[in-house]
Amino acid sequence: MATLPNLSIIESGTDGAQRLPFNIEAEKALLGALLVENRLLEEITLHLRDEHFYEPLHGRIFAQIRRLADLNMVANPITLRPLFETDPALAELGGAAYLLRLTEDPTVVIAARDCAQQTYDLALLRALVLVGTDLVHSATDTSAEVAPMKQIEAAEEALYKVAESGEVAGATVDFAGAARKAVDMAAKAMKSGGHLSGLTTGLNGLNNKIGGLHNSDLLILAGRPAMGKTALATNIAFSTALRYKQDQRDGVSQSSGAPVAFFSLEMSSDQLANRILAEQSRISSENLRMGKINQSEFNELARAAEELFDLPLYIDDTPALSIAAMRARARRLKRQKKIGLIVVDYLQLLQGTAKNASENRVNEISEITRGLKTLAKELDIPVIALSQLSRQVENREDKRPQLSDLRESGSIEQDADIVLFVFREEYYHESKKPEDGSEKFQQWLEKADRLRGRAEVIVAKQRHGATGTVPLIFEREFTRFGDPADGDWVPDSYE
Repeated sequence: MATLPNLSIIESGTDGAQRLPFNIEAEKALLGALLVENRLLEEITLHLRDEHFYEPLHGRIFAQIRRLADLNMVANPITLRPLFETDPALAELGGAAYLLRLTEDPTVVIAARDCAQQTYDLALLRALVLVGTDLVHSATDTSAEVAPMKQIEAAEEALYKVAESGEVAGATVDFAGAARKAVDMAAKAMKSGGHLSGLTTGLNGLNNKIGGLHNSDLLILAGRPAMGKTALATNIAFSTALRYKQDQRDGVSQSSGAPVAFFSLEMSSDQLANRILAEQSRISSENLRMGKINQSEFNELARAAEELFDLPLYIDDTPALSIAAMRARARRLKRQKKIGLIVVDYLQLLQGTAKNASENRVNEISEITRGLKTLAKELDIPVIALSQLSRQVENREDKRPQLSDLRESGSIEQDADIVLFVFREEYYHESKKPEDGSEKFQQWLEKADRLRGRAEVIVAKQRHGATGTVPLIFEREFTRFGDPADGDWVPDSYE
């Protein structure tokens, strides 16, 4: 039986300093095994590429073996010889004789898988060495352009790429595996009452319409100012985190909740906490902020705060965050806190990475939405991004938003899996108040009573299902959305 060569050899300089780990013998044994038995390619090269070989010549030989296999041709020293006749590196080693020497010991076939794994592992170690070297060089750079936090973010991203390259979770999945996952989702939806296959939004009507928040989905939650975008996003984030906390306490294995990361680029963390406490204690958020509460209300506030003390909701209120920095922080929270949902408030306040991004806002928004969608797929969790709408909504008689109202870039609609619009007709009706005592005033008053506290979430786009409108109630005093009572009301556009 062939034995595996030494696990790792460290290339050293004349000064004894350690440089890059490699194992030439393992690479030669692997190539020899592949030349003896081409079918091994199907088993060992799922994540191995030619750049993982330390010796460039070995990488080129490996690439040619794969190319011939793709063409259904036999790869051996004879078929490889004409491909390397002009290769100077092979000529230095003896030309075609070197290819023959690789196959001299047929027992290397037995150790092929171990040699492939070792070659790959050492490539990852070399990548780590290079990341560390780059980090040292950048950290010792004291020029005027030094930006320590950007260097940390760049290092985190580089390390994450190395870690990701060491996983094969994104490899091809056979239909059986994909079908099994689909059946598991259907079973989860059935157990939840027939509607919820993803994370809960805390709103039954919305859960019924979209099936909850699904992994790898980018959801855009848009609306004009004062419609309640942040309030709805906060409600959803709180409900998802609270469900996870309750399920953990009750020992539920498959929770429809998850820890949540909330990136608030507009409001501070204490303002968001104020909203959540107002919602749960049912104390006016304005009175809470101004201290206009009595002892009984304060006791209720303290009770709510104690119950929510260990809520798995993590708020990052760093202003002017770049999409690259946000993704680095999200990866860290995924690794450290196991977050299952990200909320970004709001998209237009994120910054792109290009230096001249501000000169082309459309391209910058496109980069941001692509980055958010990539993040959702990369971490395999849903991402909710709030978005502003253009002012053209205000120029129409019907103020209900449309996809064309998404501000600054069509890429928002293109990259999103689901687009939700928050709409409160009550807000617009208040601005149309006629003079007191007139006949129109009485009609206005009657309609105002009907609209009071009414809200809609318009599902304008959904890759997984139908569009339509979900009726909600909105308690403005507590910045709280909820489901209407059965038969309470249905908007004209409800489907």
